[in-house]
Amino acid sequence: MSGQIYGIRAILEAIEAEQPINKIFLQKGLKGDLFRELEVTLKKKRISCSYVPIEKLNRLTRNNHQGAVAQISPVQFHNFESLVENVVQNEEKPFFLLLDQVSDVRNFGAIIRTAECCGVHGIIVPKTGAAPITDDTVKTSAGAVFNVPIAKVDHLKDAIFYLQSTNISVIAATEKTEEEIYDVNMAGPTAIVMGAEDKGISPSVLKLVDGSAKLPLLGKIGSLNVSVACGVFLYEVVRQRRK
Repeated sequence: MSGQIYGIRAILEAIEAEQPINKIFLQKGLKGDLFRELEVTLKKKRISCSYVPIEKLNRLTRNNHQGAVAQISPVQFHNFESLVENVVQNEEKPFFLLLDQVSDVRNFGAIIRTAECCGVHGIIVPKTGAAPITDDTVKTSAGAVFNVPIAKVDHLKDAIFYLQSTNISVIAATEKTEEEIYDVNMAGPTAIVMGAEDKGISPSVLKLVDGSAKLPLLGKIGSLNVSVACGVFLYEVVRQRRK
């Protein structure tokens, strides 16, 4: 499962070795040249970090952490462009899922599980703001996290442009549309975009998609949990393709 690396130099070496780092916790108020080097490297590599009290770091590890603890992902992430290229070359109808700032690890795990069951060829998430892959993610996914390729990108917008350049239609799941899910053609090469639990899909991403669709809500509650909504969208793609 996921593990930890502690100590500034050890973390710098892990970054250099391209270890799949989920997140880094840094001690508030810490100074020093090596610490500054780590901060600069994290910013350059767009690795998420949080500044926390030393008590938090002491709870994370009993070892000499030197003011820095990194959480390592239990899975290796795929190169986005290589993943898309491979799928396009080998699959008649590529099927991708993009997650825009989905931050809850259990929702992430549930989404991965459904994606695997629906035959999704790859999940794409941003490097910052997305839920990490933790032990809870692995458990909630029922192990599906090891079967579905996951790629991290600097910006989802660039990923959308790249998918569109390979003739993959990008469809946003959003209530900000008049089109219902059952009226949108998703039988061909398709990428579905799901938004964050609280904010939905960001406006800058919505401007780029090829189409959008919403779920009909017939009760008094105004929205579904993102993992449930995602399941409905993914299985609608499956339904359309089985016609």
